[in-house]
Amino acid sequence: MAKHRVVIVGGGFGGLNAGKALKHKDLEVTILDRRNYHLFQPLLYQVATGGLSPGEIAAPLRAIFEWQKNLRVLMTEVTGFNTAQRLVQTRMGDIPYDSLIVAAGAKSTYFGNDRWSSIAPSLKNIEDATSLRARIFGAFEEAEKENDPDKRRALLTFLIVGGGPTGVELAGALSEIANDALKEDFRSFNPEDARIMILDSGPRILSAFSERLSKSAELQLIQLNVLCRPGVKVVDVTPEGATLTVQGRQEFIPARTVIWAAGVTGSPLGKALAEATQQELVRGGKIAIEPDCTLPGHPEIFVIGDMAHFQHGLERPLPGVCQTAMQMGDYVGDLIKKRLEGRTKPAFKYWDKGNMAVIGRNHAVAQIGKFEFTGYIAWLLWVVIHVLYLVNFQSRIIVAIRWGFDYFSFNRGARLITRPDPPAQES
Repeated sequence: MAKHRVVIVGGGFGGLNAGKALKHKDLEVTILDRRNYHLFQPLLYQVATGGLSPGEIAAPLRAIFEWQKNLRVLMTEVTGFNTAQRLVQTRMGDIPYDSLIVAAGAKSTYFGNDRWSSIAPSLKNIEDATSLRARIFGAFEEAEKENDPDKRRALLTFLIVGGGPTGVELAGALSEIANDALKEDFRSFNPEDARIMILDSGPRILSAFSERLSKSAELQLIQLNVLCRPGVKVVDVTPEGATLTVQGRQEFIPARTVIWAAGVTGSPLGKALAEATQQELVRGGKIAIEPDCTLPGHPEIFVIGDMAHFQHGLERPLPGVCQTAMQMGDYVGDLIKKRLEGRTKPAFKYWDKGNMAVIGRNHAVAQIGKFEFTGYIAWLLWVVIHVLYLVNFQSRIIVAIRWGFDYFSFNRGARLITRPDPPAQES
């Protein structure tokens, strides 16, 4: 009898947990991903700001599943789906499945202004992080050579569009760079003169947190010389800066570094899957799923993580965070095993383990159930949980040591500027 074939699209948090949940079972599991590694996205901002190196927040997928003999990893790009014949279409050819788990994640959205992407980069993968790191530290290098005070001021102005956890964490890290790590490095200017602003269209930053924690985060950012500007809308971004709308009037802020942290939308594979199954995409480019994480009319297809719109019995859809994807992955893997045994499983139930956002050294906010923490306690909780959630044991040790050294030395050892050399000039 042929083994049941499970194909998982995506090696992120959802796909990883689904694959692990299917171990010790006589079936064939295949993970498809464009990259050969699992990335711990919550720490990407640390790579972008020189706190960690890429290899410290990524782990090879093959190493993760080295001892799981019923699972194989294929590095390829998924291009579409043939649900009638149960095939996943890829660059290397069609791959058949009996059960399909789509966990392709999300991408940044510029809300119809995609031309801004080259000027205001987002932060979704390692390439984004290393490119952004070059921009950030390159701005200080250019400021050292600039004699015009206005141009230097623009070079030392960093605008972060979006006041969610990513924007707040980036702002805090940039402040530590300017006020601590680079404090004695330059001779023509003082790095502490850098201006760091968070621009958000909402009434307050960290809107997913309680109002009390949001206010606390803003006060902690002010202590780090970060300016929060809620209630402003970015209407244009150019290499010279950003144009805002503030209470009906326009304002231009000269800045050479603009970072986009304003929102995400479902992976383009969501549209391909929706067309193949005659579904409609909902807000955010997501696909509405059943209580058991399957597609309506397709009990063999599961959608989990950032691609999934799940709102059964809830006031608002589940958030697109790693704990949602991980819990869905565990659930779907276990559900497939139970189905093969002729058993059923109750509908998926999300367990909210809380929200955290680090702001800087000894600065953070955390909301765990009814309990709220700020400052040092919240920061310590954030550090411990993020180290434990790293997939690779070696990475946990390295990151813990690196953070410990950086904490006492006020240093950021991975602040290298890496980018292609410019073409040689003709003589």
